[in-house]
Amino acid sequence: MGSFLLLVLMFAPFVTPFVVMGAAWALAVRVRRRKPGSGWRLPDAGSCALVTVMAGAAGLGAYAYGVMSGFYILDPDQMCAAAGAAGDHVVTRMTLPVSVQCVTEQGEGTELVPSWVNPVVFGGLVVCVLALGAGVSSGMRSARRPVGERSR
Repeated sequence: MGSFLLLVLMFAPFVTPFVVMGAAWALAVRVRRRKPGSGWRLPDAGSCALVTVMAGAAGLGAYAYGVMSGFYILDPDQMCAAAGAAGDHVVTRMTLPVSVQCVTEQGEGTELVPSWVNPVVFGGLVVCVLALGAGVSSGMRSARRPVGERSR
């Protein structure tokens, strides 16, 4: 199980752009197929599912990128030296918010995780949960309507 999670973290930053672009393309196709002049309406469950996939993939990809920033197999000091931090280093890690720091003996820290990672992780999580809730709500509304009205 641990090796599977490591593989997910290693490959998620590479796979995420393809998942997000695929879901965005599918959403664009859904928008293109809408009837002209149909006006504004609440999104259906399928569109909410695509938004959920996009947001979840973006959040997972950003999280994996942040966790794997500065990941060196041999020595933690290599990671700090590659970041350009001077002095003797101890690496500290936090899971959420994602943080990998090189800290000198004087207490000066150098953050290795880019500043955009945590907003994307938390924003993706929020949008994923909201779209999932909207999709469930839309699906329940659609199921309650009579069969003749569902196609409208």
